[in-house]
Amino acid sequence: MKMKIVADSACDVNKDLKERLNLELVPLTIQIDEKRYKDDKNINIKELIQHMKKSKDYPRTSCPSPNDFIEAFKGDEDEDVFAVTMSSGISGTYNSAVLAKNMVLEEMGNKFIHVFDTLSASVGETLVSMKILETAKENYEKLQIVEKVSEYIKDMKTFFVLENLDNLVKSGRLNALKGKVASLLSIKPILMASDDGVIEKLENVRGTKKAMRRLVDIIGEYGGKFEEKVLGIGHCSCLEKAKKLKEEALKRYNFKEIVIVEMAGITSVYANEDGIVICF
Repeated sequence: MKMKIVADSACDVNKDLKERLNLELVPLTIQIDEKRYKDDKNINIKELIQHMKKSKDYPRTSCPSPNDFIEAFKGDEDEDVFAVTMSSGISGTYNSAVLAKNMVLEEMGNKFIHVFDTLSASVGETLVSMKILETAKENYEKLQIVEKVSEYIKDMKTFFVLENLDNLVKSGRLNALKGKVASLLSIKPILMASDDGVIEKLENVRGTKKAMRRLVDIIGEYGGKFEEKVLGIGHCSCLEKAKKLKEEALKRYNFKEIVIVEMAGITSVYANEDGIVICF
């Protein structure tokens, strides 16, 4: 089967994974004050983080247009396309990709395109892309791939730990006084993606070390059959923290694989500096 995986730029990958998955990424854009950042391979994450720190405003993000997806979807007429987007609960990217799919099918007729709403983001999109490739290599037909990957998405769990609350305060999602108190008390929110892909607060933990330990506990509370699963760890400029989390997870769970990826632009806006996201 000739196939291609297309994902939006919230799909965080390392060099090895990008080559393994042969991904084509469609970039979102980020605006802070008067400056626009295109979330592609040229984005400077350190510069983005510094700009977020200095700005009094909340970063605005824009999803790709249908035309952006159309270019990625067309390809060869006999090439099957599986598209992966961040949760429709937090972005219009999924709807844009579906609209692009319909426009391409009107023009090209029998071309196969399926768009997955991952109900997640960051390394959650990465795991879904890995699942698509895995099932394709097992010689499943394209509709069977859709069925198996859709089941995988329903079962997948996503959790975030925020170290920096600035963007929550700037966006009005967290009262400024509460944000200042939380920072003074070193309170770290643990967030999760709900079943319909909306980000919800799970609990607050005091201190980074406790938050990381709690994250490892949560894996055991929400997961199972780890020998059949991949653990994805996404980090925003905190590789050592991600490596430590991997080390602790390995002590307690027998995942078949653990992958670590650095967040690109969009997920860095959501998680902010030192943020961590895990999916399994």
